[in-house]
Amino acid sequence: MSRAFLFPGQGSQAVGMGKALAEAFASAREVFQEVDDALSQKLSTLMFEGPEADLTLTENAQPALMAASVAVVRVAEKDFGIDLASKGRFAAGHSLGEYSALCAMGALSVADAARLLKLRGQSMQKAVPVGEGAMAALLGAELEVAQEVVAEAAQGEVLGCANDNGGGQVVISGKKTAVERAIEVAKAKGVKRGMLLPVSAPFHCALMQPAADAMAEALAKVQMNAPKLPVVSNVTAKGESNPDDIKALLVQQVTGLVRWREGVLWLKDQGVGQVVELGSGKVLAGLVKRIDKDIEPISVGTPAELETWAKTL
Repeated sequence: MSRAFLFPGQGSQAVGMGKALAEAFASAREVFQEVDDALSQKLSTLMFEGPEADLTLTENAQPALMAASVAVVRVAEKDFGIDLASKGRFAAGHSLGEYSALCAMGALSVADAARLLKLRGQSMQKAVPVGEGAMAALLGAELEVAQEVVAEAAQGEVLGCANDNGGGQVVISGKKTAVERAIEVAKAKGVKRGMLLPVSAPFHCALMQPAADAMAEALAKVQMNAPKLPVVSNVTAKGESNPDDIKALLVQQVTGLVRWREGVLWLKDQGVGQVVELGSGKVLAGLVKRIDKDIEPISVGTPAELETWAKTL
């Protein structure tokens, strides 16, 4: 049975994440220190102690989630002797998690990943004035239905499908007025529920073009190596290994649909029978369960979970 490693995206952050790892392992503390130094910010303190409102800010949540994931990877490798590259076939991350996956697979340095994600968060936040954009989850809708809703509700305003999370959950994104219309259209089409999400900006839609431009400029200056394992792109929903292609896809990812459901099904087609979510929370394990019951999901984010997982290898 093949294995893939998954890296969580925004929404998985929680005050206290990474704290137990840092207390137990010097290798985890090193990762948090590298991130703090790269950003000239005590991000680790914010992760361990809060306040939650500051941790949830996009520019903090993105590098923090990467730091938590990479700390788990570093401890797995250094303290438990687990060589991820020989234990798995692919890596994948949800939105910002793609950067965590690339960093974990040696394609990006920890410092570069932290700086890129800080910039990504700031640029996404700045791209649209607060209150002008919105995102909503359509629950009980498959992608095709969500696309029909979007086409009907847009009425000349920016509106698109942002995340195809699978299991009948599609997130839409765009101008607030268009998103509100879409919730009504979805009701009329028999979608179980449409709910506005508590996000600070409309991610993964055309309104994010200024952020995509900023990322293109920043990525052009960064050293990107070939990852040790192919990393599934959110844009192509298949494994990618070419550094130039990966950079171009990371730019497209800012405004494009996160094809998570398709990516998971692609992994299954490659023979993946187990996925291991590395980092904060258990969101991706839950999504995988809904997408395909044949794939076994495991979440590893604490010293106890690491110990239990290591015994199975």
